[in-house]
This record gives sequence, C-alpha cells and structure tokens, in this order.
Amino acid sequence: MSLTIAVVRERLPGESRVALVPETAKKFAALGATLRMEQSAGTESHFLDSDYPGVTLVDGITEAYGSAQLLMRVTPPSPEEIAAMPEGSVLIGLLKPFESKERLAALNAKKITAFALELLPRISRAQSMDALSSQGACAGYQCGLIAAARCTKFFPMLTTAAGTIRPARVLVIGAGVAGLQAIATCKRLGAMVEAYDVRAAAREQIESLGAKFVDTGVSADGTGGYARDLTDEEKAQQTEKLAKAVALSDVVITTAAIPGKKAPVIITTDMIGRMKYGAIIVDMAAESGGNCALTQPGEHVIANDVNIHGPLNLPSRMPTHASELYAKNLYNFLSPWIKDGQLNIDWADEVVAGTVLCKDGMTVHSVVKQVLGEN
Repeated sequence: MSLTIAVVRERLPGESRVALVPETAKKFAALGATLRMEQSAGTESHFLDSDYPGVTLVDGITEAYGSAQLLMRVTPPSPEEIAAMPEGSVLIGLLKPFESKERLAALNAKKITAFALELLPRISRAQSMDALSSQGACAGYQCGLIAAARCTKFFPMLTTAAGTIRPARVLVIGAGVAGLQAIATCKRLGAMVEAYDVRAAAREQIESLGAKFVDTGVSADGTGGYARDLTDEEKAQQTEKLAKAVALSDVVITTAAIPGKKAPVIITTDMIGRMKYGAIIVDMAAESGGNCALTQPGEHVIANDVNIHGPLNLPSRMPTHASELYAKNLYNFLSPWIKDGQLNIDWADEVVAGTVLCKDGMTVHSVVKQVLGEN
C-alpha cells in the first residue's frame, strides 16, 4: 500500500494558510504518494478544491486522517485533531514544541512521530526546509507595510509644487530573515532606514540593503545562528545607545525573538516616553511577549501618543505566498525519504535527528525536554 498523506483545514482562529498547495501536491504524487485533503482546506489561501486534481477530497477531520501514515499541518493540532490521528502515524508542522506538555503527552499516548519545523538545524543543507525563515520573510514584509500604512508621514522623499517632503525615518531592531525583509521593504518604499542587531555578522547584511547600522558596541553572537542572552551590563549599554536612535525615529519595527523563550524587552517605557509625538512601533515579537514593554499581543496601544502595534500571525495576512513557501519547505524536508510511494526515514540523518520531537511514545528532543522540565 502506498503512502497516504493527509491534510485538514487549519482551525486555529485567524489561520488562513494550508500545508498543501497544488504545486507540491503534484510533486508528492510523482513520488508515488496518495493524497487526501479535507474539502475547502485551501480556500482561505485562495486555492480551490478544483486546483488539486488527483487529490482525494473528503468531508471532515476523521475522514481526512483515516488511515493516513503522514499528516501535514501548519499549526499545532487540537486535542480533537490528535484524537482523530491514526496511532503510529507521522506528523509534521510548526508545532510550537515549547508551548504545551499536555499536547506532547497526547501525541505520545498515540505513539505519533512528530517533527517540529521550529527545531530544524540551522545548517546550509536545511535552508530549503526552513519554515521559520520562509514565514519570517512574510512577517517582516507585512511589518513594513503596516508601518507605512499607519505612519503619519510619507515614507519616500517627495518633491512637490508645495515644497520638498523629507522621508520618514525607520529603525528596525533585529536583522534575522524577518528583520532584513522589513529593512528591504521599507527601503523599497523610500524611507531612511537604520537597523540594529546584537550579532556582529548582521552589520554587513544590514548595510548591503542600504540601511545604516546602529553600533551599540554590544555583540551577542550565539550558537545555531541565534543571539545569546545579554548580561545586565550589556543590556544597559545596548539600551543607552538604542534609546538615542529610537528617539529620532518616526517608525520602530522590532523583530527580536529567541526560540522557546520570552521575547527580550528592548524598547523600555522610558524609551517610549522619549519618542516623537505620533511615532509608531510595530512589534513583530508580540506573540512571544513583545520587544516593547507596553506591547499587548493582538492589540493597538497608545502611550504618550506613541502607537504600539502587536500584530499576530503575520504570514496569514498573505496566505497564498506564505502557503506556497511553507508547502515547499515541507516537500523539501519529506521528499528525500519518499521512494516508490513508501516513507523510509533515515533516523541518523542530521536534519531528521534535530527536528524530531516525539517518537515511540516519548518526547525525544533534549532541548524541549529541558525547557518543559521533562528531563
């Protein structure tokens, strides 16, 4: 019997992405897999059922999961969805591995082998599978658009009959994939852009996009491409230098996040008090607590006439391209292990071993176990 891959409609409020797009459906079918999808699963991403020829369309979660061996998702499954999963099946998605011990226990109770794409090793070979990067690019782009739409000033310099309009000043904090995309988007829109990241290597990337690097004298290069936690002394130095750049900005976009941890607070209440009247903060890290001290996740807050936006699930604001990128990440991760319609995973592979969350009824990822206190 050939491998059956199942996809259901995402039910998390506000989620409009889908794990399977027509392009990747054709590619999986070419590998000999059978595809089953819940009706209208791609509708909110603007993919119609008719766009999926050869995919079996069914009604509801139970029908979709049935006896499938491989389950592809965007968001973590609910308890009801886990209950519908076939025992011993393989699950892959953005599973928020550090969020819920109860969810992991439910997966382990059904001996689900779960791959969390957030845990993907940050190595060159895995770049084409890196969902955090692909979705981060969408989020950074959206942050730039939100900032431009909310700003009380033109982003570009304009020369008009009434005189010359100076461009808006934008400061982007954090220069990972999301931050770099925010920088590029704001530059395309014509703003004067400065950017800061605690990783020394980010300076060249920031400047290559035409932005000015804010040098605070603090470097926090960590392992795996992520920043390490700063000492109290380093945080004080960073805050002092950043405060000056923040005070001069019309827009501040923050993108600094550490996987499995609360987002670091970078924009303090004091810094907000020194910002321009009518300035804007777009806090991309709102989902993990926010980089701004006054951010309220999912809300628009005004403090000292500074507008603070805490948008959630930014990639879902552009679900067509976000889904296409994410579905390709899934295909690139899975396709090496699908041959002649069968799934044969090499557990010794570095990418596989680094991404697997649950296997054989146990949580196996050492970092997740440590964070959740399961060691």
